[in-house]
Amino acid sequence: MYHNYVFDFYGTLADIRTDEENPYLWKKMSEIYSALGASYEPEELKHMFRVLEMQECERIGTEDAEPDLTKVFALLYEEKKIPCDAVQAKMTAVTFRALSREFLRVYDGVRELLEELKLRGKRVFLLSNAQTDFTRPEIEMLGLTPYFDAIFISSEQRCKKPSPAFFEKLLKQYGLKPSESIMIGNDESADIAGAKQAGMDSLYIHTAISPEEYGRVEPTYRVMDGDFRRIRGLVLK
Repeated sequence: MYHNYVFDFYGTLADIRTDEENPYLWKKMSEIYSALGASYEPEELKHMFRVLEMQECERIGTEDAEPDLTKVFALLYEEKKIPCDAVQAKMTAVTFRALSREFLRVYDGVRELLEELKLRGKRVFLLSNAQTDFTRPEIEMLGLTPYFDAIFISSEQRCKKPSPAFFEKLLKQYGLKPSESIMIGNDESADIAGAKQAGMDSLYIHTAISPEEYGRVEPTYRVMDGDFRRIRGLVLK
């Protein structure tokens, strides 16, 4: 019997599509930066964003760490000698995400399962490779925040799945026993492999935005048709 349920977010609980290559995105972002004193042409802004993103990844210096892109949005102002405080950087990140997001929805059956878990007194956690200023607002938009006992996002924790350190931070901070916990996610190399290294059972659900490569890591359970509603019968016994 499981007492602790750890979920991935994108592709597991929520379906999302974004397009960061859309010229309209960079046009509007260049207008925003320019209006605040940091004058950029759209292609210049896009290029500088990618350069600074790469530099931030190099600064962190490990594949197990997740860069905080909000710092990149702040650096774009600083490149033009414009001061940028934490609030402005966050609002710029939120705006970028809103403009690049094509749609966002909760998969069928997600709320029902989360509600049942809470009614049964289970502990529910989110463990996501993501950007905090993109993801926390989207969790809130979907009305899912109240279901979680804690939300762990890689850009906040400075590590990401499948690093055992990411799982161990959650397990240690909340006193969770791996044998009583299960990881549920749509990415074998991140969610399933990471859970296995942490000594946890796992459930792999294959969705439209799962990585193309799968079948190399054996989960405890597998749902290949993307039907989230089937999870209840497998993990609530």
